[in-house]
Amino acid sequence: MVAASRRADEVDRIAGEIEGLGRRSLRCVADVRNRASIETLHNDARRKFGRVDILVNSAGTTLRVPTLECSEEDWSKILDTNLTGTLRACQIFGRTMIEQGYGRIVNIASLATLVAFRDVAAYGASKAAVGALTKSLAVEFAPHGVTVNAIAPGIFPTALNDELVSNTERGRELLMRTPMNRFGRLDEIAGGAIYLASDAASFVTGEILVIDGGYLASGVNR
Repeated sequence: MVAASRRADEVDRIAGEIEGLGRRSLRCVADVRNRASIETLHNDARRKFGRVDILVNSAGTTLRVPTLECSEEDWSKILDTNLTGTLRACQIFGRTMIEQGYGRIVNIASLATLVAFRDVAAYGASKAAVGALTKSLAVEFAPHGVTVNAIAPGIFPTALNDELVSNTERGRELLMRTPMNRFGRLDEIAGGAIYLASDAASFVTGEILVIDGGYLASGVNR
């Protein structure tokens, strides 16, 4: 298993955890905005492990700003990371998977792939496009033994959004609209990713698996 990040300290930390479990890993810093760094990651992984069977695209960024005030520069930065970064990785790793006749690609979409959230239009547009890209690649890669799916997580507190979800009106509304009346745990995404990356999902492609505690199923919640 190989974890890639723009931050060398994060790469070292995760690689150390993987190796602590008796598994092999690789330390390679990569940035989805830089095609050459993804190619280096791909080449290093193939050199060490011989092949690459699974790709999970999880890099993402956002900015909360009213759409009329969103600069083209900020818009482009968000789409470059969330959408074009996903495309770059899918192109580079997908080509190898097609050549070897097997592969599993899992993209990280969002609830914003399917519904709108106020003041994050660039993020929503990028994630909606990730959903469309997932389906397009699924159709193109299917004849070659490669599946392409996505996961759309509900609300999962992280170091980046904990203040938002825990201490704001927006966070309280998100919780109110989640029928399970709690936010997700990161390990609850892992099961979906493991399924989509496994042979149990060999006939599943082009799907967006929503893991949201019932958020999208809910109408009136109170």
